[in-house]
Amino acid sequence: MRSIFLARHGETAWNALGRLQGHTDIPLNDTGREQARALAAGLGDAGVVAVWASDLARARDTGAIIAAVLGLAAPTIEPELRERRFGVFEGLTRGECEAQHPAAWRDWVAQVGTPPGAEPRPDAIARLGRALARIAAATAAGDGPVVVVSHGGVMRLWLMDLISTPVPLIANGAIYVVDHDAAGIRARAR
Repeated sequence: MRSIFLARHGETAWNALGRLQGHTDIPLNDTGREQARALAAGLGDAGVVAVWASDLARARDTGAIIAAVLGLAAPTIEPELRERRFGVFEGLTRGECEAQHPAAWRDWVAQVGTPPGAEPRPDAIARLGRALARIAAATAAGDGPVVVVSHGGVMRLWLMDLISTPVPLIANGAIYVVDHDAAGIRARAR
């Protein structure tokens, strides 16, 4: 079995304000750096052998902090671990999305539409799935688990698709355990 600790990056200033980040490259804030250190400390006895991260600064820096705390090599950067592109919603709070783009917001909330310029839900799910499959394939079955630092929106979509049940919003620094073996892929909150 190959295990992945799928983690959401630490907090940014935009997370604190409730702004949708998408592909906008916002760095960690002090709270986010502390969350990354706490995440690493919580994995200290898990036998983690490697760290992978999205190419966006908030995930890349979370991964670098985790790797440093655990005494591992710098993270392998994987662009397909990026957050979903939110199009016209990027940089806006949920209230601003609703006020400025009411029809697109209604469709988004009802999960029947994608805002202009945003990545379609099936594309985001497939992209993260491809990345996780490549990472699992690159990890020998006898090796310990790896940490993969990604983003809450795309993680949530992928998890809901995998387990066919709603997943609550994923907090900064939260971890899901994803196991790959001959029986398939399973995921659970850690």
